[in-house]
Parts: sequence; C-alpha cells; structure tokens
Amino acid sequence: MDIFVIPLSGVNVLRYIGGDAEEILQMSARSIESSADAVDLRILRILQEDGRITNQELASRAGLSPAACFDRVKRLRASGVIVGYTALLDPAKLGQALLIFVEVVLDRTTDDVFTAFAAQVGDIPEVLECHMVAGGFDYLLKVRVADMAAYRRFLGEILTSIPGVRETRTYAVLEEVKATTRLPI
Repeated sequence: MDIFVIPLSGVNVLRYIGGDAEEILQMSARSIESSADAVDLRILRILQEDGRITNQELASRAGLSPAACFDRVKRLRASGVIVGYTALLDPAKLGQALLIFVEVVLDRTTDDVFTAFAAQVGDIPEVLECHMVAGGFDYLLKVRVADMAAYRRFLGEILTSIPGVRETRTYAVLEEVKATTRLPI
C-alpha cells in the first residue's frame, strides 16, 4: 500500500492507493493527535505568558476559532494539565524580600517521619516550596521572609520545633538571577 501525506495550508490530506481503509483511518487519527498536541502546546505557551488573556485573543494567537480554543482549554483543565491560574506578586513590595533555601536533615528516614514532616511543613506559610530529595539531606525548602531577623525567628520557633528535624543548613539568596514559573514546552 502506498500512502502520501500532502500538506495543504496546514492540513494534512491523505491519499492512498490500495490497502486497508481501517489502517488509513488509524494513521489519520495518529496524525490528528500529533497536530492537536502541537496546538495544545501553543495554547499552553501563550497561557504561561499571560494567564489573563481573553479566549478571543488566545484563539487568535493560537490560530483557532474561539469555540475550538475554549474547548481545548476546558479539556486541558479537566485533564489536569492546567492546574490553576494565579497572580505573580513582587515579594519586596509586600515585605517579603529575603529568599532562603534550607536543607533539612531528619533524625530518621521512615515513612511516619516523612509523613509527619510533610504535613507540618504544608501548614507553614513562609515555606513556598518543599521538595524531598535524594542525596546528603532529606528536604529542600524555599522560604520567604521579611529579613534575617524574621528568618532567625522562623528557624528557631517554627522549623526546628518540628519533630524529627535533626539538622538544617541555610542558604540566603543574594540575587535572584532567574525566577520563572514557565515550563520549557
């Protein structure tokens, strides 16, 4: 069976000579899926730049009709690819200028200690991110506070009071060279 894919104004047209029609339809479906993925990625890139863009403008920039664009965004939300929308704030203008990374070593590496630590850290507003890591320590925290005095209070009164915390190492950020929420898609 010979199959030719002929691109016409961004649309692939299949032309075949002989062969099984079912196989041709499956190949066409795979082609449509891959082009849908490319369109979805284009939509996601645009939304990462501007999460407040109108559907009309998003559709225009993505090369879709507004209805088709709305359906795609709805599907991306329903499938969990888009998990939410948020406003990005300037920490310094809100009295949270100091960014700190903290390595945390626990006294035991058991499921109950991990679970208890994660639950308590999840309730601490100064902790922006908490990552369990492999290597010389157990967790890496990203913490925002007003200044070094506020961090000292956070460390002494909050972080080291969590049961199971054996040791911490603090890294104060001198300059944020790059900070983004955009995924490289």
